[in-house]
Amino acid sequence: MSQDTLDLVVRGLRQESTNVMSLELSLPDGGSLPQWEPGAHLEVILPSGLVRHYSLCSDPRELQNYRLAVLRETDGRGGSEELHSQTRLGTKLSARRPRNHFKVEDGATHYLLVAGGIGITPIMAMARELTAAGKSMRLVYCGSSRQTMAFISELQEVMGDSLALYPRDERGRADLLTEIKNAPAGTAVYACGPERLLTDLQDITAATLGPDAFHAELFAAATPPAPTEDAADAAADAPFEIELRQSGCTLTVPPEKSILDVVLEVNPSFMSSCEEGFCGTCETKVLEGEVEHRDTILSQKERARNDTMFICVSRSKCPKLVLDA
Repeated sequence: MSQDTLDLVVRGLRQESTNVMSLELSLPDGGSLPQWEPGAHLEVILPSGLVRHYSLCSDPRELQNYRLAVLRETDGRGGSEELHSQTRLGTKLSARRPRNHFKVEDGATHYLLVAGGIGITPIMAMARELTAAGKSMRLVYCGSSRQTMAFISELQEVMGDSLALYPRDERGRADLLTEIKNAPAGTAVYACGPERLLTDLQDITAATLGPDAFHAELFAAATPPAPTEDAADAAADAPFEIELRQSGCTLTVPPEKSILDVVLEVNPSFMSSCEEGFCGTCETKVLEGEVEHRDTILSQKERARNDTMFICVSRSKCPKLVLDA
């Protein structure tokens, strides 16, 4: 394994709700794991070779174990089903060191955390850390029913009255507009969940607190916007070149292929997962050239820096990109 990859052993398994299982992972020798911050995820390499990413939901101060929570999706792409059906105590897994595209920024007067379904995983780590730091905060947790909502008892113990539960079969949908309007000036909103929840919340937050107050992480690819009349007449993606600086080769990316497709042809071991621009596995440093970002991870400020890209979906605005790959 490379220095960026960890060999881990499953030390704990627990059913957290009707369809969510948590796993506790540790190093084989029981040593301390690499540090991480709330919002971080692990890119797990399953025994089948599939690569999947799961948010860390344990206490960032506890480095003997990493905890993940996995929603069983029987009609998904196979990763969650493999973990649920085949994982046992002692199962060996590999993972890349924690990576974070969803960090909590300092400086807010109040934090409003919003989670939908399995989106509670990164949000719970944030809630634990902010509570321990004595920050003003509130967590709104939405789900279809209490039976499907993981970690309710644990969250109630940690947060007390700062937790607002919205099981839809009991209370209906959360009144996000009221939640935002009741938030004090200087509130930062952090949310993770399905696209509809995040879209509604982003619109409300932008209108009330300003666009910079909203921070979110999708756990699925965003729905592409409907094509406009102009788009129907637009030319197809143009071909361009990529220079892989580490590999010492220059390749052409045709309109019908992604950069990832082309890279995999010369480096089949290059790590990728979702291939839809939301997991972050294929992140690659940009050394030269201008990127056309199509992911759902980077903020506008991060895109403007033009120093990284997700090669499964993003393309080039110029004839040639130079990548650190």
